Amino acid sequence: MTVRFAVATLLAAALALLAGPVFARCSQNVAALERPGIRVASLDGLPLAAGDSPNRAVISFLGHSSYQIDTPQGVRAITDYNGYNGFGRHPDIVTMNNAHSSHFTDDPEEGITYVLRGWPSKPGETEAKHDITLKDMKVWNVPTNARDWGSNAVRINGNSIFIFAIGDLCIAHLGHLHHRLTKEHLDELGRIDVLMVPIDGAYTMGQPLMVDVVQQIQPHIVLPMHYWGRQQVERFQGLMQALDPDFVWPDQRSLEVSREQLPEKLTVIVLGGDGGD
Repeated sequence: MTVRFAVATLLAAALALLAGPVFARCSQNVAALERPGIRVASLDGLPLAAGDSPNRAVISFLGHSSYQIDTPQGVRAITDYNGYNGFGRHPDIVTMNNAHSSHFTDDPEEGITYVLRGWPSKPGETEAKHDITLKDMKVWNVPTNARDWGSNAVRINGNSIFIFAIGDLCIAHLGHLHHRLTKEHLDELGRIDVLMVPIDGAYTMGQPLMVDVVQQIQPHIVLPMHYWGRQQVERFQGLMQALDPDFVWPDQRSLEVSREQLPEKLTVIVLGGDGGD
């Protein structure tokens, strides 16, 4: 009976995996996993995605801290949605990590299914907590503290890291992160494949600390954001050398990425180019 039960359990698990995308927290932190796939030192027009994989997304840089994420089933999300970053049809999901004027709006366009704010915005709230699923995209957040720019006062849970899971591909947007992450934060994040990282070095936090956060999370791909000019990217590139990444400067602002074809080596892809806005 024990052997039959074990075999039945394994078969059930296998069938569950074949049934379609798994809507759960991203599996354990990538530090504990092997990194399957290929090493990509340059895009050269070659996408990082496999044709019909359910674990893939098209990621487009829209400016500042906004990325557009499109899924195989047609779900569109925009990060740090501020009402004017975006193009084409309206998004289905928008996230707003931080209550700064260029990172959110109180007047989102009509037709958005989920508007997710990353800070306490309702009476009695001490933190924002979201966990939603729309077709093949699951989104949740991990609250972090933020610093008030004027007074340097701490705003408890004033920022959120938002995580977007498309099948087994896990994308995280750090928002306006102002501190290193705790073990509890990392446990809530789980494994992250693609990490969107602010590299301004001032309005969020110093670049050396941001490199520490990248090392804490250990993604396959880093997408810089929230910067103004090539000099900030080059400084970030210099500080990242301790992690021995490949740096890629594509001539386009969109990238197709899949879980099955993630680069084996840490790869920084500068979709924002020299400007970032």
